Amino acid sequence: MSTPPPPVPPAPFWAHCAHGADLATDPVGCRGGHVPGHTACFAHLTAPDRAAYLASLTPGAPVDHRGTPFTGHLLDQLLDTLRDPTTGHPRFGLANFDGAQFSGDAEFSGAQFSGPARFGGAQFSGPARFDEARFSGYTWFDGAQFSADAAFGRAQFSADASFDRVQFSGDASFGDARFSGYAEFGGAQFSGPARFGRVRFSGDASFGDARFSAEARFYEVQFSDDVVFDGAKFCSGVLFNGAQFGGATSFGPMVCAGRVDLAGAVFGAPATLEIAAREVRCERTRWDSTATIRLRFATVHLSHAVLSAPVAVTAHPTSFETRIGLPVDESLLTGSTEVRVASVQGVDAAHLVLTDTDLTDCLFSGSFHLDQLRLEGRTTFAPTPSGWHHSGVWPVRWTRRRTLAEEHHWRAQTTGQPAPSLGPPALSRQWCPGPHHTDPALTPDPVDVAALYRQLRKAFEDGKNEPGAADFYYGECEMRRHDTTSTPKGERRLLWAYWLLSGYGLRASRATGWLLAAMTITVLLLMTFGLPTHDPDPATTGTLHGSKISLTTTSPDPALHGGWPQRMTGPRAEKATRIAVNSVVFRSSGQNLTTAGTYIEMASRLLEPTLLALAALAVRGRIKR
Repeated sequence: MSTPPPPVPPAPFWAHCAHGADLATDPVGCRGGHVPGHTACFAHLTAPDRAAYLASLTPGAPVDHRGTPFTGHLLDQLLDTLRDPTTGHPRFGLANFDGAQFSGDAEFSGAQFSGPARFGGAQFSGPARFDEARFSGYTWFDGAQFSADAAFGRAQFSADASFDRVQFSGDASFGDARFSGYAEFGGAQFSGPARFGRVRFSGDASFGDARFSAEARFYEVQFSDDVVFDGAKFCSGVLFNGAQFGGATSFGPMVCAGRVDLAGAVFGAPATLEIAAREVRCERTRWDSTATIRLRFATVHLSHAVLSAPVAVTAHPTSFETRIGLPVDESLLTGSTEVRVASVQGVDAAHLVLTDTDLTDCLFSGSFHLDQLRLEGRTTFAPTPSGWHHSGVWPVRWTRRRTLAEEHHWRAQTTGQPAPSLGPPALSRQWCPGPHHTDPALTPDPVDVAALYRQLRKAFEDGKNEPGAADFYYGECEMRRHDTTSTPKGERRLLWAYWLLSGYGLRASRATGWLLAAMTITVLLLMTFGLPTHDPDPATTGTLHGSKISLTTTSPDPALHGGWPQRMTGPRAEKATRIAVNSVVFRSSGQNLTTAGTYIEMASRLLEPTLLALAALAVRGRIKR
């Protein structure tokens, strides 16, 4: 079966040339609009008629060439006719090129459009250059197709400009352009690189549903009014370095397969950003008003950002929705949707809120007011290495707790452990080194890390999350114990004993273990040295003085007799156990003891209640609210 021919587009609504019409194949023919006074378009006029028409034009005259096919030569003839001798550039009044086809170079550089300029549905097969063009009236490029490069560098749009549904197949350059009115790029498709460097948007700007298949650069852009990126898609990276957003900003929802770079951008009004991307960089970004940043899939960098008002970074749990309620297509991205914060270095955290974020690799060093940071929802920190490890001659196992990336970097640097080559950080069997692993001067030392733990602990405590603060108190004590520069030796030894006995008052199992061990040793010592073989009978002696007798009753010192079989008996074990249990609750047993037993009981009454108190303290630290 043969393939049916494609449908013929309907005839345009304007009076058209119809050159080359064929009832069988193309009943419409040429769609070029009639030149005034003729029944043909500019391309199909006879040479004399075309010359006469051009002679009737003067710079600033209105032209209407809708649907007209232009070659490079024909366009040059028209532009040369309209060229202003004082400026050397073409000058148009009303310019209507809707549906026109430009098969060669379209050189409109420096052109001045005094009235409305219409290029809706126009097709540019070759390069289109509008560099330094001036559009004084409404500008309309809706549905235009640029098959090659399109250049609007330093162009000035004094009124509204619409590039709705425009297709840019090559490079699209708007560097240093000025948009004084509303700028609409809704549904535009950028197949090649899109460059908006140093563009100034004085009115509202909308990139809703725009699609960027290659890198998009918006560096040093200024948005003085509202800007919308609702439903925009970036298949590669997008850069907003130094961009300035002066009005309310609705940034997204947008999908980017690469990096969204907002480094150095300035948001002067409330902003809402909804971005699904691999990486979002907000380094040195300035937020002069409140902002909500909802992210998916992304690793966000906030180093040295300036926060003058509350800024919330939130992991969005479900797909974003467009303004009409449809889910945004996220097929460009795969893998986990969790949001990772890579750095808050140099940030005033007093205005920062992080919700449901992964802080496993987050760098906190250099930030300030960290104790006022708000951590909401489920926040993940780096765990300690798993499994058993050799430290000297004895194998050790790290206590499971939440740690900071800075502690990982310091421990990896001091132990000389390389980065793990397999497995995610949560399953790492080693401490993970930092970016400056080979330079100890750039790796935080225990003093710095202890300060970070102290501030984050206070942030959890202020949020009424005492159990969450426990791990940070543990980390703070660990860093103080390893600090050989500012922590005195005596204090470090005290911390070492505190860690050994109870894990800084946070490990109930360790304190309970030591308590049971102490009670066991007490029982054995009492059975061996503290309990007499039998209780001595009291002895009474008297002295007769005339008719009076003076009596004195004494108890001999308890003594041990017999060997090990007589000492290690069940009744003696039961009696020693009662003495040890009474010592735990700081009570005297009232038993007859040898001199050694008395000292053993005194030592147990001092040590065992302390261990019991440490165990209770550890339990309270984990359940307190």
